[in-house]
Amino acid sequence: MKKGLLTLMLGSALALGACGGNGETTTEPAPAPEEGGGSGTSAVDAEQVVQQNCISCHGENLEGQGNFPALNNVGSRLTKEEIRAVIDNGQGAMPADIIQGEEADAVAEWLANKK
Repeated sequence: MKKGLLTLMLGSALALGACGGNGETTTEPAPAPEEGGGSGTSAVDAEQVVQQNCISCHGENLEGQGNFPALNNVGSRLTKEEIRAVIDNGQGAMPADIIQGEEADAVAEWLANKK
């Protein structure tokens, strides 16, 4: 009897645990792009992309470190198009295509404004 009750309780706990949750979902749909003359800003958070992909080599404040150049003022040296070309083609120890597409466009624009 005790073994059966224990099995029933354990099974119920597992079933409820598998079905449980607090009603929150972990994925959300992407926001719809603006139509009709939007500001042209991207839905990409360029600063977040930089934090995830660039600071390990270029430094936490983008001040540069070792053989990796500073990016905190790269906009005073390179245009948005030149920055995008470096992202696409790599340069020195930086491999090509670390970021791509819309993220690369947003990062190039964000970095170009760093003067």
